[in-house]
Amino acid sequence: METNIKAPSKSISPQAVKMWRLSRAIGHAAAFFLISALLAMDAAWGWWSWIGWLLYGSAGFTLLSAVFTIGIEPSILQRTWRYEVSEEYVQLKHGALTRVHVLVPMAKVEYVTTNQGPVMRKYGLYNVVIGTMASSHNIPAVPEKEAFALREQIAELAQVKDNG
Repeated sequence: METNIKAPSKSISPQAVKMWRLSRAIGHAAAFFLISALLAMDAAWGWWSWIGWLLYGSAGFTLLSAVFTIGIEPSILQRTWRYEVSEEYVQLKHGALTRVHVLVPMAKVEYVTTNQGPVMRKYGLYNVVIGTMASSHNIPAVPEKEAFALREQIAELAQVKDNG
């Protein structure tokens, strides 16, 4: 089937890799701390043996998860994320194994917002969230100036009213 829709070309910030790695490292460190505390309690109080095995299995699984989600996945996500904004729609494309390609018609856009957490703030990045009646769509890790310009562009093209 032939289409005249060009693939999106704008990519998210390369800083996204560092931001995702830091964020995920914090989460995995918290998990390791909790598992270590539970293992120490198991050693001190002699819980049933199956609890110790379960905790060691959880530690192993968390280690494997950390290797993938901190070391491998962020660079894959950054390389595969693309987006484009036109007068008719917002186009989002991402994914390596499962490829997702979404077209959001401008006529369906009800709101567009930017948000930023503490780790994103460290790298000067924002998420741009585009909302429709049925769902919301996220463009992650966009640099600050670009995120605000993108929010304004989408709001203007979708004729979103500012009620504030």
